[in-house]
Amino acid sequence: MQRKLLIAAATALVAGSAFAQSTTEIYGRLNLSIERQDAGGAKNTVVQDNSSRIGFRGTEDLGGGLKAGFVIEHGFSADTGSAAGTFWGREATLSLSGGFGTLRVGNLAASAAYFATADYVSMHNHDTGTSSDALYGFVGIIGTMNNAISYTSPTFSGANIEVQYGMDEKKKADSPLSIAANYDAGPLHLGFGYESYDGLKSTAVRVLYELGAFTVGGYYEKGGGDASYNNIRLAGMYAMGASEFHVNYGTRGDTNDINGTGANQMTLGYNYNLSKRTKVYAFYTRLDTDFAGADFNSLAVGIRHNF
Repeated sequence: MQRKLLIAAATALVAGSAFAQSTTEIYGRLNLSIERQDAGGAKNTVVQDNSSRIGFRGTEDLGGGLKAGFVIEHGFSADTGSAAGTFWGREATLSLSGGFGTLRVGNLAASAAYFATADYVSMHNHDTGTSSDALYGFVGIIGTMNNAISYTSPTFSGANIEVQYGMDEKKKADSPLSIAANYDAGPLHLGFGYESYDGLKSTAVRVLYELGAFTVGGYYEKGGGDASYNNIRLAGMYAMGASEFHVNYGTRGDTNDINGTGANQMTLGYNYNLSKRTKVYAFYTRLDTDFAGADFNSLAVGIRHNF
C-alpha cells in the first residue's frame, strides 16, 4: 500500500510540473553611435544612445492551449547609464493567450498601428536614434497607451488584427485608440494602421516586398482631425553576405495647408552583421524643414548588440 501511495504521489508531481511549465527570459538591446551632428548650424560630436533597453518576459503553460504571460521593459541611455523616462515605461503587461487570440492589459507604450506601418519599413536601425523617421505624423499617441487593453486575433490565412484602447482615467483628453492589421503572403507583406487621440487622427497603409537580395517598401499616412497632412516614405535594402545597404526617403506636406510646415528626410545606411545579434553600422541622415533653424544632419558610426 505504501509503495502504491509513493508511486501515485510521484505521478501527480510529474503531471503537475508538465501541466504548469513556465519560462522567464532576460532580453534587451544596447545601441550606441558616435556622430558628427549639425542641428540648425550648431555642430557637435556626440556619443548617441539609440533606444537601448532591458526587459524580462515569461510564459506559463496553463494547459488546454491556454498560456499566461508577462513583459516588463525599461528604456535607458547607454551613453550615460541614466533612465529614459518612466521605469518600465516601454512596456509592463500581463497577457492571456489561446485559440481565441491574445489579451493584454497594462502599459503598452507604443501603438500597434505604428508597428504595422512606419516602424515596419524602418529596416536600417529599427527606427531609433537620429536616423529614425522624423516625419511620421501621429506622435501624440506615443506614451499614452497606459492603463490599456489590447486584443490580438489569431492569424488566419496570413492575416491578423490588433485593437488597443487606453483608459483615460484622468479625463483630460479623449482615450487613445489604435487599430492595426497585418497580412503576410510569402514575399508580400501588407499593413494598415489607424490611430486617434485628443482630436488627432492618422490612417496609414504599408507595403513591403522581398525580391531575393532586394527588399523594397514604403507607407502612406493621412492625418485627420485637428491636423491634416500627407506623409509618404519609401525604403529599400540590398543584402550581400553579411552586408546590408539601406536607403530611405520621406516627404511630408504642409499641415492644415499652412505654408512652411512641411519637411523632407533622407537616410543612407550600411550594416555589417557580425552575428545574428551584433552588427556595426554607418549612416548619413538629413532632415530638411521649412522651419527656421530646424534642419538637421548627422554622419554616424555605431554598434548594436541584442541579448
